[in-house]
Amino acid sequence: MTNNYLSQAKDYLLELQDQICEGLAKADGQETFLEDNWQRAEGGGGRTRVISEGAVFEKGGVNFSHVHGAALPASATASRPELQGCHFHATGVSLVIHPRNPWVPTVHANWRFFIAEKAGQTPVWWFGGGMDLTPYYGIKEDCVHWHRVIKAACDKLDPHYYSRFKQWCDDYFYIQHRQEHRGIGGIFFDDFNEKDFEHSFALVKESSQQFLAAYLPIVDRRKNTTYTPVQREFQSYRRGRYVEFNLVYDRGTLFGLQTNGRTESILMSLPPIASWKYQWTPEPGSAEAELTDYFLKPRDWLTAI
Repeated sequence: MTNNYLSQAKDYLLELQDQICEGLAKADGQETFLEDNWQRAEGGGGRTRVISEGAVFEKGGVNFSHVHGAALPASATASRPELQGCHFHATGVSLVIHPRNPWVPTVHANWRFFIAEKAGQTPVWWFGGGMDLTPYYGIKEDCVHWHRVIKAACDKLDPHYYSRFKQWCDDYFYIQHRQEHRGIGGIFFDDFNEKDFEHSFALVKESSQQFLAAYLPIVDRRKNTTYTPVQREFQSYRRGRYVEFNLVYDRGTLFGLQTNGRTESILMSLPPIASWKYQWTPEPGSAEAELTDYFLKPRDWLTAI
């Protein structure tokens, strides 16, 4: 039965990668995704797709992987020590898109499925995933749209899921050493195996099927907004925060590195340009200050307008 679960999840995620790449390439209008298939010596492999120097997207990647091995890495057993030493299969789609225009937010999403087992024991399976938005210049209309689409997807399964997974997202995408949140959130869930396989899988399907509907209208509204060199410089500065989170805290990045995954595919989440300034602070009352003073504070975005 669990092999059937793995097959269902893998087939869906491969189709999802196709669907998302097609939608993003159409939105860019200039560049398409280049595909790179790879194999992992310890077992499994993946299909990496990257876009760069597009009309809208400066750099981005939509990765599929299916890896397996003799023991789960520490990043996967930190909250479930009883799974240490388990043989595992892990399959997922992970994406990060960095637009060139600083008025278009960076976006991240991933959906994944795990099976772990020890000899003579019943296999354990679970799903994880979510999607979150990282603006450089906050616009309430965009934040409200993003969260309303995600909530509608969650509500198809359980009216409590959105608030539960939004809180998890706010807690997870927090840069502790900066004491600030990475973006305006979305949803995040992990170790999810509630009710039965079909119900848990449905959460992945419903949320992932709404990714393009949540993100592309924002891209379309902002991609032609005029921006200045100063705003582009601020984007680079804020991208530095993105790098810090992904390299220090992100469980997906750590899982990939700890399982000897493909480094080029793992680090495709990093922006093409980022910068750090010593003790830089924005001018009070500016749009740059508003980002951290207002937009990066967890709030009820459903009623923000």
